[in-house]
Amino acid sequence: MDSSQFYKILLREFPFTPTLKQDIFLQKAAIFVTNTNREEVFILKGYAGTGKTTIISTIVNHLAEAGKKYVLLAPTGRAAKVIANYSQKPAFTIHKRIYFPKKGSGGGVSFTLQPNKYKNTIFLVDEASMISDTVAESKMYENGSLLDDLVSYVYSGTNCKMILIGDTAQLPPVNSDISPALDISTFGGNYYKEVQHIELDEVMRQELNSGILYNATEMRELLKSAFIDSFQFRLKGFKDITRLVDGYDIQDAIDSAYSNYSIEDTAFIVRSNKRANQYNHQIRTKILSRESELSTGDFMMVVKNNYFWLEEKSEAGFIANGDIIEILE
Repeated sequence: MDSSQFYKILLREFPFTPTLKQDIFLQKAAIFVTNTNREEVFILKGYAGTGKTTIISTIVNHLAEAGKKYVLLAPTGRAAKVIANYSQKPAFTIHKRIYFPKKGSGGGVSFTLQPNKYKNTIFLVDEASMISDTVAESKMYENGSLLDDLVSYVYSGTNCKMILIGDTAQLPPVNSDISPALDISTFGGNYYKEVQHIELDEVMRQELNSGILYNATEMRELLKSAFIDSFQFRLKGFKDITRLVDGYDIQDAIDSAYSNYSIEDTAFIVRSNKRANQYNHQIRTKILSRESELSTGDFMMVVKNNYFWLEEKSEAGFIANGDIIEILE
């Protein structure tokens, strides 16, 4: 199949009329997937609400028609499960897919790079802004950093390439000023790859009425101009923003969210771990009526990757740092 045929398939199956940038990406992606240049990498950057997830789902669901397989990856367990949910395909952490973990004599874990046995495969890596290339990680990783190992693994496979997906407005890795996995010069200079790239910056029509997205976009523009101190949230005029002025309003809002949606689909963003503990304590005692330290139905966050306890084909898949687990009994 040539690129024009694959482009027509992507265009036909895309659930909306694509924006100009989306259409350009579909054309570039069709060429990237169907050509024989193995030393290419594609970097897809995009603002929130610009349709990255819709585009990636469309490509993943139709790669087979171009004679290609796919592997979905993300740097954390939470991010891997997000991409799995929106694509309706299995996804893995980068660590889970590319490494053999080995326990050291002192009880630590080191990683040995697996051989890439995939052929004719496109590796799609979401939340790539979090992938580090810092030397500080060299004690753990075979080639010096997670990004080094990821590139080495993918391109050691037969006819394998990689699409990196992310948002440059998100925080870069710790101790980095930029996100190296989304930086064009990193791949050209350090890995000698030909870089195809595009940044989606047109917010899709169905997202225009979101107050959350409006404020995120305004903040992004101020970040570009370096006048972030002047930012003020716009709270009025949006259906997805409600200002709560006292504790009674907050409790009513939490009760309503738990009843109309679920505990799993309700989240709080607070400024510190101390504040998070205060909220969690009040919610457990005042709303959920749970007095003991741990109760059936509690949700907990995994804080350390688990590589050894579960079988490869376990129904639970894998347990990764950042996963949310429920106490069943």
